[in-house]
Amino acid sequence: MLGAIIGDIAGSIYEWDHIKTKDFDLFGERCQFTDDTVCTAAVADILLHDLPPAATMQECCRRYPGRGYGGFFSQWIYYDVPAPYQSYGNGAAMRISPAAFLHPGDLEAALNASDRATAITHDHPEGMKGARATTHAIWLAFQGETPAQIRKTIAAKYDYDLTRTVDQIRPGYYFDETCQGTVPEAITCALESDSFEDAVRNAISLGGDADTLAAIAGPIAEALHGIPDELKERVESQYLAGAPDIREIMREMYRTVAE
Repeated sequence: MLGAIIGDIAGSIYEWDHIKTKDFDLFGERCQFTDDTVCTAAVADILLHDLPPAATMQECCRRYPGRGYGGFFSQWIYYDVPAPYQSYGNGAAMRISPAAFLHPGDLEAALNASDRATAITHDHPEGMKGARATTHAIWLAFQGETPAQIRKTIAAKYDYDLTRTVDQIRPGYYFDETCQGTVPEAITCALESDSFEDAVRNAISLGGDADTLAAIAGPIAEALHGIPDELKERVESQYLAGAPDIREIMREMYRTVAE
């Protein structure tokens, strides 16, 4: 979960000001958490406390208005009767990491949790698949599977093209808000990394939907490499200082996992 939040914050200033290099300050001056962090915290709250998914997501997002919510989703937040709207946007995958973190020993439970948190909005088959593939990749990383084995399993199970390297993807890649145009690339960025930070830099350097790419790659890389303590401390003390509820949900999730 923290991997998604750090990726979101680092990528926040490059969502529209795209870059095609890994040479940048990990946290620029205007970095902040966006909808990716808010929605990830909502999913963690839903799964930790067995809360009604749609109402909980709405309540959490209403507490943090103006965080870059997508067009349909920004309306859905305020619906009296929040029905899913067949979305296949990449928001399905950027928020889903708690499903894998909270079920490290049970793949089916993790995938069912993914479905539960996704279907409230992103009930299109590609939206459901994108969230499941991200959950599955994180889960495999927690099992100690190698990047090569994770790549092979995810490609076969979800029919994603994971054959290209980051350097091969980058030149022709562009902003894409769909799961099918984001999830395979983000997974590749994580699997090709040699550290957590390297995965985030890979994702942002593609020049696409930077915060979301990094929020998907981040938790996979967290499971593969871990996160340096100094990054954890900086994010909590600086970027989440004004979001005590998000900090507490995050801490509770990690306490639960540790138990």
